[in-house]
Amino acid sequence: MNSIFERIHMEEILERIEKLSVNAQPKWGNMNVAQMLAHCSLFQDIPMGDSFPPRGWLGIFVGKFARPVFYNDKPLARNMSTIPTILITDKKDFELEKENLKQKIMSFQQAGPENCSSHPHPFFGKLTPEQWGKGTYKHLDHHLKQFGV
Repeated sequence: MNSIFERIHMEEILERIEKLSVNAQPKWGNMNVAQMLAHCSLFQDIPMGDSFPPRGWLGIFVGKFARPVFYNDKPLARNMSTIPTILITDKKDFELEKENLKQKIMSFQQAGPENCSSHPHPFFGKLTPEQWGKGTYKHLDHHLKQFGV
């Protein structure tokens, strides 16, 4: 599985983000492209240690059993439920959200795994920096494919 901590994979994600257009339409889901970028940006705050969403009861009970879904080689399922605090429904500025996400990705990659948050994922629970790196890549890849890039 690719990891956002590997420079080549970070650059690939950044190139794909650059290919997005304000008019890109989702292949699935309810978010428009600007909302998706904002969602990914808010998600990025979690492994960076800038956001600490609470764990829900379902995650507490089944999260550790489902944990490999976050970082294994299998694609994420379409229309998976999301963390309530990063569900975006309001209008967002495409260019602003695109630049914000790119900056967060670069900052996270440059900080390296040693600076990854030890706070648990709100559903999957405690993750190693390696798992966060793979899961972050996988989450971004999932949403970029959602918009055809």
